[in-house]
Amino acid sequence: MAIIVTFDFPDAGQELYDTVIERVTDGRGFTRFADVPTTGLVSHAAGPVDGGFRVTEVWESVEALEAHAKTFGPILADLGHTDVQPTIIPAHNVVVR
Repeated sequence: MAIIVTFDFPDAGQELYDTVIERVTDGRGFTRFADVPTTGLVSHAAGPVDGGFRVTEVWESVEALEAHAKTFGPILADLGHTDVQPTIIPAHNVVVR
């Protein structure tokens, strides 16, 4: 079952996001799904919110997200963001172009 995942990073900005993306993709950047080293990502959006930065994604399953977390979790920890707990809800409907 697809899931919607929201990560909120209080007191963080685009610089943190760009650093994480740089490390996750080994410097390739993230402009297409093939840039991410794990499979199962359906959609990804990121941007500033009041007091921080937000990333919202749709994953094919919890298992796909957990596999990806093995990549980005240690990166976030290395950058001092060990307390980030995503909000995960089941997706009722997902429409992509």
